[in-house]
Amino acid sequence: MRGVPGAARRGKLISVLLEVAHAMRRMRRAMRKCAVLFLLLACRSWAGELNPADLRAAAAFSAARNGLSLLVIQHGKTLLEEYPGGGSAHGARKIYSGTKAFWNLAALAAAEDGLLNLDERVADTIPAWRDDARKSRVTVRQLLDFSCGLDPGFFLHNNDPGNRDTLAISLPIVAEPGSAFIYGPSPLQVFHAVLAAKLKGESPTHFLERRVLHRLGLGSQRYLNDRAGNPLLASGWFLTARQWSGMGELVLHGGSPVVSGGSLSQCWRGSGANRAFSLGWWNNRAAPGGREFDIENMLIPKWPQQNWSGTCLCRDAPGDMVACIGSLYQRLYVIPSMDLIVVRHGAGGQFSDGRFLRLLLGK
Repeated sequence: MRGVPGAARRGKLISVLLEVAHAMRRMRRAMRKCAVLFLLLACRSWAGELNPADLRAAAAFSAARNGLSLLVIQHGKTLLEEYPGGGSAHGARKIYSGTKAFWNLAALAAAEDGLLNLDERVADTIPAWRDDARKSRVTVRQLLDFSCGLDPGFFLHNNDPGNRDTLAISLPIVAEPGSAFIYGPSPLQVFHAVLAAKLKGESPTHFLERRVLHRLGLGSQRYLNDRAGNPLLASGWFLTARQWSGMGELVLHGGSPVVSGGSLSQCWRGSGANRAFSLGWWNNRAAPGGREFDIENMLIPKWPQQNWSGTCLCRDAPGDMVACIGSLYQRLYVIPSMDLIVVRHGAGGQFSDGRFLRLLLGK
C-alpha cells in the first residue's frame, strides 16, 4: 500500500475486515443449515426403530401359533431371541422351501463365474429338450422362477424316487413357457442337471459348498440324495435361527460375500407369471395396494386354480421387504430400508404373515 494515504489505507483495511465478517456470517448460516439437515436425516434413519412393546406383541402372536423360534436383528443388534416350546439357540430346524434360496444363490454365483447365463436356453445343455417345441424355448431363469411350464413333479420330494434329474427332464410341459407360475421340485432338478453339465467334473453340491455355504460360515447340509447321488434342491435343510439369519445379512450387505449387488437384485423383480416371486425369494413390491393372503394356502390347489396377481405379504410393511418362505410357517424376512432381519421357525398353526408383521412394525 505504499503511496496510499493513511486514511485510504485504513478505509481499505476496514472494507476487507467487513468482507471477512460477512463471509463468516454466511459460513455460520450454512453450518446451521447443515446441522438441521443432519438432524432431519438422523431422525428419519431412526424412525424405523422397532418398539419393544411391538416386539413383545409379535413374539406372543408367534408363540401362540406354534412358533418354535423368533430372532429379530436390527442395525446388527439382537433385539429379541426366543425359543418357545422347548427349543434352543443350537437346535437346527427344518426350513423346507427356504432351501431353494441357497441353490438360487449358487445359480447367481455360477453366472458370475461365467459358467452359465440365466437367459440361455436349457436345451443348449440338455439334448433331450431340443426337439420339443416348448421345452426348447425354456431358459434357465424360467426354471428358477417356476415359470417354465414344466409339470411340478411333486413325487420328486420322496426320499428315493429314482434319478430325480432324469425323471424331471422327462416330465411334460403343461403350460407355455413364461405364462404360468407352477411351484414344484421338477424345474430345480432340471437346473441341477444343467449345472452338473456346466461344471465338467465338480459336483453341484461341491460347488454350492465351495462358492456359497463356506462363505456364509455353513457346512454340508441334509441333501436327501437319491440313488444317483442327486440332492433334492427344493427342500430338506435344517438350520438354526442364527444360521438362517446369515442369509438375511447377505441381503443387507448387497450379496456380499457371495455375489454382487447387481446379481442379487435379480431376486427382487419377480417374473411375468408371478411378480411376487423370483429366484427363491418372495417380495412385497405390490404393497400397499396389493392382495394380502396366505401364500402357503394359495399353493395347495393345483396350479390352474392359483391366482398370483397383485400378491403381497403385508400391505402395511415396506415395499422393499423380501422373504424366504418354508412350509409350516418357516420364515426369513428382510427389510433393507429398516436394516432388519427376522427369522421364525414354526410347526404349523394359524399363523399370518400380515398380522405378525403389523404387530412387529406397530401398524
